[in-house]
Amino acid sequence: MYCRAFEIALVLALSLATLGSALAETPVEARLRNRIEAAVFTDSLKVADERIHARETMRAFYPLRDYRPVWVGEAGLSPRGDALLNWIHTAPARHGLRPADYHVAVLDELESADRLGAIVDLELAMTDAFLMLGSHFLAGRLNPETLDSEWIANRRHRPLAPLLERAAESDAPSAVLEELLPTDPAYHALVGRLASFRQRRDSLGNWPEVPDGATLREGDSGARVDALIDRLIAAGDLDGDARPSMFDTTVADAARRFQLRHGLAADGVVGRQTLRALNVPIQDRIDQLIVNLERWRWLPEDLGDLYVIVNIAGFRLDVIENDTSILDMRVVVGQPYRRTPVFSDQIRYLVLSPYWEVPPSIATGDKLPLIKRDPSYLAAQGYELLSGWGDQERPVDPADVDWNSVTARNFPYRLRQKPGSFNALGAVKFMFPNKFSVYLHDTPARELFGQNARAFSSGCIRLDRPLDLAELLLSDQAEWTRPGIEAAAGGNSEQTVRLTRPVPVHLLYWTAWIDPSSGDLHFRDDIYGRDNPVLRELREMPPS
Repeated sequence: MYCRAFEIALVLALSLATLGSALAETPVEARLRNRIEAAVFTDSLKVADERIHARETMRAFYPLRDYRPVWVGEAGLSPRGDALLNWIHTAPARHGLRPADYHVAVLDELESADRLGAIVDLELAMTDAFLMLGSHFLAGRLNPETLDSEWIANRRHRPLAPLLERAAESDAPSAVLEELLPTDPAYHALVGRLASFRQRRDSLGNWPEVPDGATLREGDSGARVDALIDRLIAAGDLDGDARPSMFDTTVADAARRFQLRHGLAADGVVGRQTLRALNVPIQDRIDQLIVNLERWRWLPEDLGDLYVIVNIAGFRLDVIENDTSILDMRVVVGQPYRRTPVFSDQIRYLVLSPYWEVPPSIATGDKLPLIKRDPSYLAAQGYELLSGWGDQERPVDPADVDWNSVTARNFPYRLRQKPGSFNALGAVKFMFPNKFSVYLHDTPARELFGQNARAFSSGCIRLDRPLDLAELLLSDQAEWTRPGIEAAAGGNSEQTVRLTRPVPVHLLYWTAWIDPSSGDLHFRDDIYGRDNPVLRELREMPPS
């Protein structure tokens, strides 16, 4: 009996000793626990005077794994940590982000240290870099809504702690982060162009500059034409293997390609506007690519299988189905002092032969001076003068109004324009109710679509081929044939048609993008001055 009891006691003692050994913390784990626990009381966590931004995630993450490190061992950086650190040196820059924002200098310094405190700091900084990069890949480094009141971003959201757990068991933690990037091929094509532009800048410097002077056209020759040829070759619009010696048809064709990619009149003649675009420094174009890559990261997770996209800066609408444009058209957007906002929504219905309820700002700012000058303007343009709403709505005879006493401040009326040839909304409007009260619509001012830069509206988007869009959106409703749409759109009575399935619409602002059909890189002028605030903030270091 005694021997049996001794054996049991011995087994229990050995088991407890083994358990105690298993539960014992390593020096790195103990120091890591102390650092994170202390951060609860100090409400801050720093490594070499740089703030650890993701401390809340760390407070939740490390206790669940008993403070076992992810990136380091007792002697320093582990192979997993070494792989991530090498990747951090180059990957952020490929996507237009700065490695310096992810503790790179501190990580390099700590990597060579063998002190216990330095090894724990290395672990904390690596985890913070991973989580910050994950956040920036997923939703962008900046919040656009703090930069621009007319920008609403439906950014992607995903918890990052599970990704950190996956990375902790992976030999390729960078692959876990890269899953967070936009999946659209156009984003990654833009990443490739950023790399090629930087390579060009670093190896050859700026583009060849074309000196100022008279307009260049076919038949010209000389030093300025030589510079133009060099510039078009550098842009990839002209084949450098068969370099022309003068401004011939191949140079004119190359100039047209350049003009199309920059939103200019594609006439093959190098005048003032084309010369200005040719001589934009390569660094400015690199900055445009960086800004627009950031904007890609502000987009929703899923744009939709079928969606409408309006590029405000490009004055263009595309309907995309399964990553292919099935309809495109020119658009007119808001003037710089009445900018078209940026947001995503859903087109829910369209209105054929619509009335136009004139917004108060336009009624008092644009229309009132015209009415005071000539009250007959209202009848001539098909406007109704109204007071009140709903049951209180009453028509008002303009002849009964003392217009001399009416000002923008005391304007008591509503203006509503009847359907017809003068109606500012044309034959149809496409509605996605939003706080900005903007929508897509037809217009009687057809001549504006002949302009290259088309910022003429009061904020809404005017369409060049609105009935084509109506036909496409109503294609699943058999009763709405093209002749039927045209008849209703040309009538005098308003008719609302609801879509069987709302269609996502994305109003975007891209000044650099890849055309998905041709693969060409396009640049546009920053008509609203929205690029520089983004670039400036991207260059700012995170708060310390």
